[in-house]
Amino acid sequence: MEMKPKPARRVRMHIESLVLKGFRYEDRQAVAQGVQAQLTRLLSEPELVQRLRETGDTPHVRVEQVAIPARAKPQQIGVAVADGIGKGLGR
Repeated sequence: MEMKPKPARRVRMHIESLVLKGFRYEDRQAVAQGVQAQLTRLLSEPELVQRLRETGDTPHVRVEQVAIPARAKPQQIGVAVADGIGKGLGR
């Protein structure tokens, strides 16, 4: 008997606000793009998807302090922020 794969579930994430202090205004889009790209990658990991399935809706994610290297580019900053979110989701 052939087993059909379960239909893919969508993960919908809304970030109401991202507050960055001490960064140039011009860098905000690159930081946001880094966050989006890394979250997309993280949310495609089967382990994290399974964790989200088990926990269900998560209205808030606590993100601990994120360490940013001194000469990080804006997109790298976004990646670091997304990694912090991933850790908050239990990654």
